[in-house]
Amino acid sequence: MIKKNVALPYILLAPALLLFTLFVVAPVFQAAIFSLYKWNGLGPLSDFRGIDNFVLLLKNAIFIKAISHNVIIIVVSLAVELPLALIVALIIGRSEFRLAVLFRTFFFLPYVLSEIITGVLWQFIYHPQYGLIRSIFENLFPGIPAPTLLGNPATVLGAILVVIIWKYFGFHMSILIAGLQGIPNDIREAALIDGATSMQTTGYIILPLLRPTIIVSAYFSIIGSLQIFDVIWAMGKGDPVNAAESMVTYLYKFGMQRLNIGFGSAVAVTIFVFCLFFSLIYNRLTATPEER
Repeated sequence: MIKKNVALPYILLAPALLLFTLFVVAPVFQAAIFSLYKWNGLGPLSDFRGIDNFVLLLKNAIFIKAISHNVIIIVVSLAVELPLALIVALIIGRSEFRLAVLFRTFFFLPYVLSEIITGVLWQFIYHPQYGLIRSIFENLFPGIPAPTLLGNPATVLGAILVVIIWKYFGFHMSILIAGLQGIPNDIREAALIDGATSMQTTGYIILPLLRPTIIVSAYFSIIGSLQIFDVIWAMGKGDPVNAAESMVTYLYKFGMQRLNIGFGSAVAVTIFVFCLFFSLIYNRLTATPEER
């Protein structure tokens, strides 16, 4: 009888656990400690403030505005981006769809671009003097000046939302296509043979089987929306007048640039709590009955 080495799994996991502790767990606890002090990042931690940083944060109108913007991004991602990705995945994920690989590549390419490149690219597109928007207005609406989408507080967030959908649409589509490929074709064929229409097969069979994949895609969308920074920063740093401020751009402005590390750490801890909350919901939804 072969003896099992009980210590072997722990030995193999030790390097990964060590790195995870050093670069994930330790920084979280360190930020939690910094958030209790007024500290500029230099010298010892001596000015203890307790929860004052959190009280000031929750009373700050700009931060509350930033939270509302993150909520808007989440809602748009779940209500617009994911349904569009699901519809396209159902269309081009079918084995009989021609040029499926070409369409998948076409939709996935924006996700390959870095966030900074994406932001700079769309800055040129939105530019009212020499961008694509100006060309469209010159040809379709002669005499009407192109709108300054990124310079108007009323339109800047909407303009950034278009970019977010454009960039991450292909990512969610690819996840959903992978989920569809895991559903046996026999199930679909059996339903069609029994007289079910394509719509009935999709609504009563495919979508319920695709539910775990949809939950994963929604989870990535929510966490990504809470942590979004690069695209917004590259397209105007959350301005004008904080009209597109997110929690992370707020953290960078009021924590890092102003060297208010204690206050910035309070922002970081708040973002962590939001992410942890949605992660616990995700774990609850995906847990088996035995794990609950």
